[in-house]
Amino acid sequence: MKTYEMLYVLDSAVTDEVKESIQKKFEDVVTSAGGSVVAVDKAGVKKLAYPINDKTDGYYVVFTFEVAGSAVKELDRIAGLTLEVLRRMITVKA
Repeated sequence: MKTYEMLYVLDSAVTDEVKESIQKKFEDVVTSAGGSVVAVDKAGVKKLAYPINDKTDGYYVVFTFEVAGSAVKELDRIAGLTLEVLRRMITVKA
């Protein structure tokens, strides 16, 4: 299994409960595929480089995990369907 990092930006207007439920949903995708969560770094609200959907700031989270490559595609799909996620990027951690 490889180690991956997913940086995702949430709408800063969502509540803490919604932020936690989204994080749990992503963790469940990884663990159900036989992977493990390495770290979750909540960077907090920061100004966006450019407006996204008329939003000027977002809540940044860096999610580090180990999983087989096939689960990464499913995680990316689920993150893309989550309305509160403004942007996401998954990379292999070197």
